[in-house]
Amino acid sequence: QLQASGGGLMQAGDSLRLSCVASGGSFGDYAYAWFRQAPGKEREFVATANWNGQRTDHSDSVVGRFTISRDSTAKTVYLQMNSLKREDTAVYYCAASRIAWATGTRRIEEYGTWGQGTLVTVSS
Repeated sequence: QLQASGGGLMQAGDSLRLSCVASGGSFGDYAYAWFRQAPGKEREFVATANWNGQRTDHSDSVVGRFTISRDSTAKTVYLQMNSLKREDTAVYYCAASRIAWATGTRRIEEYGTWGQGTLVTVSS
């Protein structure tokens, strides 16, 4: 199971860190990712990290502003979000992939476990 938290109401330019705590299973057997879904839009890839966090990938819309990381001791995946923009407003979901554990992946269909989502609202 995955439990996401950390969302809130922010101002443009602010920073925010999302957390996703994993329970059950072996934390190191999965790649993890963050996706987001804005109102009226499809869920989109944000960032992924492989099983040991040494391989990461970020979407073009967040590269240089957002950073995914993971803490194996805490069994937690983080998304550090800096320089927030209004267009970052969305529900953010964390997800785990057993298939893509070695590399991480942008493919939503390769994630079999999902958290409940946490809402990030950015006002200008």
